[in-house]
Amino acid sequence: MLRTLLSSALAASLLVTGMAHALTADEAKAIASGESEARIAALNKAVATADEKTSAFIQAMSDDAVKFTADKVFVIKDDKAFDPVTGAEQKLPDDAEDVVNNNMMRGALDAAQAALKLTSKDDAVRAEAAQALFKEPDESRLPLVEKALAAEANPKIKAQLELVRAASMLSSTDKDKRLAAASDLGASRSPETKLLLNQRLADETEADVKAAIAASIRSIDGSLVWGDRINAIFSGISLGSVLLLAALGLAITYGLMGVINMAHGELMMIGAYATYVMQGIFQRYFPESAFGWYLVAAIPVAFLASALVGAVLERGVIRFLYGRPLETLLATWGISLMLQQLVRSLFGAQNVGVENPSWMSGGLTMLSNVVLPWNRICIIIFAGLVLLAMGWLIGRTRLGLFVRGVTQNRPIASCMGVNTARIDTYAFALGSGIAGLAGCALSQIGNVGPDLGQSYIVDSFMVVVMGGVGQLAGTVYAAMGLGILNKFIEGWAGAVLAKIAVLVFIIIFIQKRPQGIFAMKGRSAEA
Repeated sequence: MLRTLLSSALAASLLVTGMAHALTADEAKAIASGESEARIAALNKAVATADEKTSAFIQAMSDDAVKFTADKVFVIKDDKAFDPVTGAEQKLPDDAEDVVNNNMMRGALDAAQAALKLTSKDDAVRAEAAQALFKEPDESRLPLVEKALAAEANPKIKAQLELVRAASMLSSTDKDKRLAAASDLGASRSPETKLLLNQRLADETEADVKAAIAASIRSIDGSLVWGDRINAIFSGISLGSVLLLAALGLAITYGLMGVINMAHGELMMIGAYATYVMQGIFQRYFPESAFGWYLVAAIPVAFLASALVGAVLERGVIRFLYGRPLETLLATWGISLMLQQLVRSLFGAQNVGVENPSWMSGGLTMLSNVVLPWNRICIIIFAGLVLLAMGWLIGRTRLGLFVRGVTQNRPIASCMGVNTARIDTYAFALGSGIAGLAGCALSQIGNVGPDLGQSYIVDSFMVVVMGGVGQLAGTVYAAMGLGILNKFIEGWAGAVLAKIAVLVFIIIFIQKRPQGIFAMKGRSAEA
């Protein structure tokens, strides 16, 4: 502790006078060899007044490019040895040993490099350096932080440096400094600050400082609770959007047409693989600057690919099985196995990688513990647009009129001149195409493999049945309700128990209200 105080005092005096202290042979030896605590103390002392040679030596230490003997230190570059002080090339003795850096020393080296970056002209570099120093606070670096604070013009970086200063004072021998640090850190409202305060609370011996730290932790907890709630709501809406996309196609094929299509998940898989193929085409035939547009091009391709497969499936198999639900279930289950094997033969059994475009990377930061990923936000918006498009198609177009007419009364629609067989094909292709759009969206948030659809088929059926067969509004309510309910229970009881609780809830709900949220209409109701 005395060594730390002395090094801090020395660094402060040098900074005040504006002097830059050149690296000496003794300093290099102290940093390269000895006990970890002594090496870290020497490193922090050197960083406080570092020149270019000191920075280069610290970088060489991080790169494991330093050897030493009993009296000298050597920097190794291109299989040659150099003196870290003069830079002159020297002969490497046979008895030179490698410098061994344990995890503690590597953490100190990373923090030292971050401290040296505080003088960078690049705002991003300085912000990254301040964040790194906050994770590894050390009182001996206070003079350097103070100097950076005095020169900093960016308000955000300055606020981060103030937190670094407070974190560095939290372990000070001065009680007043620890009290001030506890108060300052309590205002930051971040999980990292809470972790730092908890660590200090375990080591603190002064009762009043302990009380101040505990008060700051309670203040942070009160702020983080709202962030946790926002995260749970957003995660629930995100999951609900995924379930909605997966269930919208079933709302037609099962809800309106009464077909239990066990291959619905594989139609989603086809949409995901169509997205993967479009990614490959853009990577191979388009300039790199156009790669971000592959997802936009993949949307119609995924829809058409799944719709075509769905049309073939309806015309080739399902049209012969209307009114025979058990046979339809078994036939489509067999088709799902065939489609999985076809994909394994074409693309392999392993998952394939689908990258997010650059405009979907990163996230929107709302609070210190709330970052909303852009890919999830885009999927929520996409699900809303698909829902609006589907509602418009069913409610406002000629095809939608025919679909509703055939659903409500097939014989009368046929008597009015509607080609019911063709409408069946169109409706099934539409539901299959929407499944393809769901697969396109799912490719951006999860693995794409032959088993992709199996993870969503059961949940999709539950959403449709709970919402009310044939009811789009019920499908939306059920998807969002189950998504949010699942995430809130998951945060309290874990993922497995959350799944079980949601399943039990659905069973009880269907027992009490078999028709779902909204009453069932169409062929199934008439039957």
